[in-house]
Amino acid sequence: RAISSQQPVTVQCQEAQLVVTVHRDLFGTGRLVNAADLTLGPAACKHSSLNPAHNTVIFTAGLHECGSIVQITPDSLIYRTLLNYDPSPASNPVIIRSNPAVIPIECHYPRRENVSSNAIRPTWAPFSSMLSAEERLVFSLRLMNEDWSAERPFTGFQLGDILNIQAEVGTESHVPLRLFVDSCVAALSPGTDSSPHYAIIDFNGCLVDGRSDDTSSAFITPRPREDVLRFRIDVFRFAGDARNLIYITCHLKVTPVDQAPDPLNKACSFNKARNTWAPVEGTRDICSCCETGNCESP
Repeated sequence: RAISSQQPVTVQCQEAQLVVTVHRDLFGTGRLVNAADLTLGPAACKHSSLNPAHNTVIFTAGLHECGSIVQITPDSLIYRTLLNYDPSPASNPVIIRSNPAVIPIECHYPRRENVSSNAIRPTWAPFSSMLSAEERLVFSLRLMNEDWSAERPFTGFQLGDILNIQAEVGTESHVPLRLFVDSCVAALSPGTDSSPHYAIIDFNGCLVDGRSDDTSSAFITPRPREDVLRFRIDVFRFAGDARNLIYITCHLKVTPVDQAPDPLNKACSFNKARNTWAPVEGTRDICSCCETGNCESP
């Protein structure tokens, strides 16, 4: 319930930094939160300033600071971070009067236009022409809604839900390419080296999570396009850990469309009804190494 019409959190996406303004009446209950209990990002950056007259807390941070992550899509650069509220213990430790909260923050910037306030002065060709001429491969990995028609809003999931994940490559004027997901690892922090971690896709394109009991995880076949690969996984969390934020890091790669899939370039799901591995395309034998875990090049 909101006592005032003022937004509890506002974000300004500036040229090289973001400014997050938090009203201390964060939950609209009239009870003001402690500014020291608010932090920004996985790095837990402290606030930059306070405005006592308006009861606001201001965070100012560079786009790459405080542990923010960046996602590159064909059209945008998306910087993501989190506003964390972790209330201090009450004077009586037996009770609590407020829950912690995590608020996702996003800043979107167009990739194909100039977002700087300074004019571009090209020496021999415009910036966008240079980008096209380099024929860059732009990889993206997105959470999609149930019918795959749009990106899913950045909200939470419940155990029992399904993650629809779409991998894609923007090829500009490149020769036709087929996209593969070589590996995907879930962990409690960015990267694949932290512990604990859990392999979702492994062995050059084997969706090993689908081999577990009581899962429906699989690649979606057929592909909508050769440069797109979709897969679904059952939502999970790490046992014995109270954190609800999971990072999924995937390695994407491409081959020419006219190159036949092989043990090193494949997308294989486990079919529980038939107790066998099956590829999205190619012959079944390219998936046989998913069972042994040895998919080295012959």
